[in-house]
Amino acid sequence: MTREEALELVKKNLKQKNLIKHCLAVEAVMRELARYFGEDEEKWALAGLLHDIDYAETLNDPEKHGLLGAEILEKMGVDEEIVYAVKAHNHVHGLARKKMIDKAIYASDPVTGLIVAAALIHPDKKLSSIDKDFVLKRYAEKSFARGANRETIASCKEMGIDLGEFVALSLKAMQGIAEELGL
Repeated sequence: MTREEALELVKKNLKQKNLIKHCLAVEAVMRELARYFGEDEEKWALAGLLHDIDYAETLNDPEKHGLLGAEILEKMGVDEEIVYAVKAHNHVHGLARKKMIDKAIYASDPVTGLIVAAALIHPDKKLSSIDKDFVLKRYAEKSFARGANRETIASCKEMGIDLGEFVALSLKAMQGIAEELGL
């Protein structure tokens, strides 16, 4: 599946603009992490872009989130590593994060929400106006961006990367597509 086909599929399945932007953010972070670890950038980026493909359908049934997406992608012949990563990104299923791609997508999903929330409290609401330390201070505030699960973000250590470096790489990736994200 090409990136263009994947984006078309995302836009077909997800009508909410912010959800599409979230998928674009996770795609960018996954690409950056793949580059950092010397992994397949296209594969990792596709996993990030497609990870919430079933979100609109599973919104009220989180136990199916990821499973339905994996089923959709499997039927389309998408690479099995991407399919598994999509399944494993939802902790509800209790699936082992066996490969680096699984660990990366699991941690990348919530960190994008934390970074967006941090940018939105800045006066100009721009990703370019925040830095790693600003995001880490917000991370430490338990009441800030409660939906960005700190334990899941901290799972970056499973990849052998510390929280500060993970946040820095994620922020850099998102700053690279700030215009697409409207931030």
